[in-house]
Amino acid sequence: MRYDALFFVNSVLFGVGLAMDAFSVSVANGLREPHMARRRMALIAGTFAFFQIVMPLAGWLCVHTIATAFAAAQKAIPWIALALLVYLGGTMIRDGLHPSSDGGEALPVGLAALLGQGVATSIDALSVGFTIADYHFPAALLECLIIGVVTFVICLAGLVLGRRFGARLAGRAPILGGVILIAIGLEIFITGIM
Repeated sequence: MRYDALFFVNSVLFGVGLAMDAFSVSVANGLREPHMARRRMALIAGTFAFFQIVMPLAGWLCVHTIATAFAAAQKAIPWIALALLVYLGGTMIRDGLHPSSDGGEALPVGLAALLGQGVATSIDALSVGFTIADYHFPAALLECLIIGVVTFVICLAGLVLGRRFGARLAGRAPILGGVILIAIGLEIFITGIM
């Protein structure tokens, strides 16, 4: 395995491709919470990056250990992503249609919902483990770390974009964010079953 320019370009391109769902969810999170602190933005982007690192490594590990069992479970991935994102998006829409009685802005995305978003947007990255199966572990780890860094940067950009528009959209932002999550779930589902 050579660590040449092509290896790094391919790793970055993998990162960009895999981060698009997480970018969209980051925009939705920024819309939901237009006054989000920088520390929270780093936590959210870091969560997405973490899952984008772990999922391809898990796929790589499955290829080297239990590939046949993973291949059977791979058919469930689009269904799992759809269920998670429709649930999370539906919750955001409900909260947007029925705001809290205190008149404040929507509650920030909780830890459980954030972890659900992280899994839902990165579960398709498990299959990347198959494409890097011929790599030795250090090369696979390096590729996954590059994917994670790219995801982190892209998600930060999505959060900034969402925050900027979230302040302008005020009460409609959670509804728009929920619709975005459901649309992402449908996109993952449709491309996954085709």
